[in-house]
Amino acid sequence: MIFVPEKNLNAECYLLLIWFCRVTILVGWKMDFVTEEEKTEDYLFKIVLVGDSAVGKSNLLARFARDEFYPNSKSTIGVEFQTQKVHIDGKEIKAQIWDTAGQERFRAVTSAYYRGAVGALLVYDISRRQTFDSIGRWLNELQTHSDMNVVTILVGNKSDLRDAREVSIAEGKSLAEAQGLFFMETSALDSSNVAAAFQTVVKEIYNILSKKVMMSHEVNKPDSSSFDGKTVVLPSEDNPQPDAAEAKAGSGCC
Repeated sequence: MIFVPEKNLNAECYLLLIWFCRVTILVGWKMDFVTEEEKTEDYLFKIVLVGDSAVGKSNLLARFARDEFYPNSKSTIGVEFQTQKVHIDGKEIKAQIWDTAGQERFRAVTSAYYRGAVGALLVYDISRRQTFDSIGRWLNELQTHSDMNVVTILVGNKSDLRDAREVSIAEGKSLAEAQGLFFMETSALDSSNVAAAFQTVVKEIYNILSKKVMMSHEVNKPDSSSFDGKTVVLPSEDNPQPDAAEAKAGSGCC
């Protein structure tokens, strides 16, 4: 079938339609063609990247998933995702990382993709204070649209831009402590702390899950292997956010 847009369909709606078709086809293809290797993971964690446009979310994902960096990357349209395997305590965990658009006009579309997330990287640009000031709004949106408490790390990106810094490490750490979040500064440009930020979230999700499995085993004596290979959903009750992590004072981010 060939879609011919009506003359009165504006460019923004047309872009959204193209994006929706693209994601629908991609997700459908991924569901139909799952390899034997992909079936071997013990857990699947959905993690979202949120924050203003141009704070470096896509480059953080590119650096973590493919060890790549795009100095002239364009703003994400809608939502895109990639997967990366992480090994913890002998378990293979597949992190399904969703990169959400930061532009205001896409927020209604991307909000649906918070559902099912068990981890989040809340990203701002240390060289643009307005992106830090927006963190409260993004955190509220995450908490409003997610199904449960989400393990969240506050990420001050582009830490390599030391001379252009507008947000201090102390400010970032203070906000994280006030909200009960982990905190770290990163640089997708030089890869500083990028892997550590993602791994911090994945490991904390795994730790919470492991504790719940142990508690369930003590009460009901279930076979803990029944959790293997399942998408993880963390219930909201009895699942407080972890204490804020120490800030990493090193080269930074993009």
